[in-house]
Amino acid sequence: MSAKRRATGPAVTRKPRKPGTNRRRFRRVLKWFLIVALVGTLILIGGFVYLYRTTPIPDPNKDFQTQTSFVYYNDGKTEVGQFATQNRQIIPLSDMPDQLQNAVIAAEDRTFYTNSGIDPKGIIRAAFNDARGGATQGASTITQQYVKILYLTQERSVSRKVHEAILSLKLQKQQSKKQILEGYLNTIYFGRGAYGVEAAAKAYFGVPADQLTLRQSAVLASVLNNPSQFDPANGKSNKEALLARYRYVLAGMASMNAITDAQATQAAKRLPDFPVFQESSQYGGQKGHMLTLVRQELHRLGFTDDQIDGGGLQVTTTFTPEAMKAAADGVKEVRPKISDRKLHVGAATVQPGTGALLGFFGGQNYLRSQINWAEAGGMVGSTFKPVSLAAAITDGYSLKSTWDGNSPYSFPDGLEVHNEGPAPGTSYGSAVSSVLALEQSINTAFVDMSASMKNGPDKILTMANKMGIPPAEADPHYPGIPSSTRDLEPDALITLGKARISAINMANTYATIANGGQRADVHVIDTVKLSDGTIKYRYKPHTTQAVDPDINSDVSYAMQQVVLHGTGVNAQAIDRPAAGKTGTATNSLDQVSSSWFVGFTPQMSTAVMYVRGDGDNQLDDNWLPPYNGASGYFGAGYPTATWAAIMKRDLEGQPVEKFPLPANVPAKQDDHAPVPTFTPPPPPSSRPTQRPPSSAPSSSAPPSSSAPPSSSAPPSSSAPPSSSAPPSSPTSPTASARPLARLESWW
Repeated sequence: MSAKRRATGPAVTRKPRKPGTNRRRFRRVLKWFLIVALVGTLILIGGFVYLYRTTPIPDPNKDFQTQTSFVYYNDGKTEVGQFATQNRQIIPLSDMPDQLQNAVIAAEDRTFYTNSGIDPKGIIRAAFNDARGGATQGASTITQQYVKILYLTQERSVSRKVHEAILSLKLQKQQSKKQILEGYLNTIYFGRGAYGVEAAAKAYFGVPADQLTLRQSAVLASVLNNPSQFDPANGKSNKEALLARYRYVLAGMASMNAITDAQATQAAKRLPDFPVFQESSQYGGQKGHMLTLVRQELHRLGFTDDQIDGGGLQVTTTFTPEAMKAAADGVKEVRPKISDRKLHVGAATVQPGTGALLGFFGGQNYLRSQINWAEAGGMVGSTFKPVSLAAAITDGYSLKSTWDGNSPYSFPDGLEVHNEGPAPGTSYGSAVSSVLALEQSINTAFVDMSASMKNGPDKILTMANKMGIPPAEADPHYPGIPSSTRDLEPDALITLGKARISAINMANTYATIANGGQRADVHVIDTVKLSDGTIKYRYKPHTTQAVDPDINSDVSYAMQQVVLHGTGVNAQAIDRPAAGKTGTATNSLDQVSSSWFVGFTPQMSTAVMYVRGDGDNQLDDNWLPPYNGASGYFGAGYPTATWAAIMKRDLEGQPVEKFPLPANVPAKQDDHAPVPTFTPPPPPSSRPTQRPPSSAPSSSAPPSSSAPPSSSAPPSSSAPPSSSAPPSSPTSPTASARPLARLESWW
């Protein structure tokens, strides 16, 4: 029998564990935790009791005040206008129909008559969310909303929420539910400058509150949730949003047994009629469009409608009286005498380096139409091509790289892209330079350019965003007015400008080129002061290097040739160096539906757009009269002449500044090397000739010479080796979307 052997060394003894040690340790920790929790609770209760006793309840009719907010031009002194003339009429609850009271309760606080005045879960959720810096939380009771309104503060903090809860509980103890509801309905903001239901009933329906119908009551209850979003006067989308909210309110009234299901179903079929009121003259002309842009930017900065309409704000904008007048007068001088209900002109002028929107023209008098065409925009056509050129040079090509200028250009799936001039289907040869491609707006060359880059459409889209065209979905890194762009997708034809972009954002994109490739964020507000004079917001200049400076100089050089020798010769009327690009786009029926010119000098960038009807109606087929003997629907006609009329006014008295010389960045890609000079086909004999640059152009046509101008090629010092070989066969585009191919005319 063997025995276990002990390891060498002294014996190790273990102290036996006393039973219950872990239990006693847990009890000790729990005891201290309970003591701390108890002390903390007592402190919170004591603090709450102290605040409860020392916090006075404001008098709603004495302490509630509103102050008119004023908007100024960029000098901070000249007034643009006011947002709303405050209107508040106090009436007793007995003059408010029961169905109105029930509609508001159904919309805002269905437990109003049974709750204690606060929503504990909502307070806790909002407090934690605010502490994390999240979005403002709702779920407030009517009592809480009433208290917040009385204090007129939008501070997002835990202390304000606690203060609000204390006042709500105190108000609940000292006033009846009827009194609270009466004060609330006499104080809440309904939009249109109306505070309280009496003013709201007159502002929306032209009747006193005691004459409101069920449908009208449900509308007012719906609107107060978000007066800007749910006011049907603000457009079709607002009316659709109101209808959804309106039906929600009616369903709530039925669930509360305030009305029958049959009444709710019948009322939900349609909104009530809204009478047309004479708008205040302060919104006449372009001022309504100006105030709307300012309100939109205030919203983006976090200001609420309550603050905007009744907070006594003093807003200094970027607008100048001179630039606003230049835009309006320039459009009036050139546009043909066609009803402004049918023909719409949008124009915008942005200051390079700052992004300040100095002036714009939005179309019709705001009192007749609230559509601002400078913001609404349209399909931009070939004004997008400089973006593609910037992307191509960034990708390793150059001004001397050559592209397929023959028409048509066929994709593997059968889609064909055609050139438009000098006659439809014109071929320029298999190898045209980047400069000539932009100068003569050769569609096939730019499609070849996009297809030749690896992931070309994606690179073009990225460049567009960086230069000032916002993406399809709003992104704070790429701001704009508006903050998103319709139909901006990285497909095969992005290079031809099928995206629908605002004139404001196009002007800012070209301002990036005018500013050496540095994009400044376009904006309309410089400072916002509170009623006591405190500066709440001041714009901080911010620029981003969107395009390499040397590459930018080359893009600018090519755009100067468009004005000197190409489709933009009518821009020479400003008698100083200019760069730009024409654009003409077509609708789904292959009809010309938008016509553009966007251009710049070192000091100023302006975009001009002509559209018809809803923005997609036909401009060609003799709808627009000829301009100086040439077809008026091309970008080189009315849009370029309008641009020149605006810019001559904007630049009056300013020094003539020159552009930097091209850097002539050498190509890193050798698959599109230069070839011997190509001579384009002779123009039609009927084509009008160009007047000398010293006089105003009489035609929108390029030079009549059949040879390309000598300045169409950049300096030769850094040109890559010549090659007579045609460019390689284009690859298939990365996207499969197939919009119309005819998006730009030669003119």
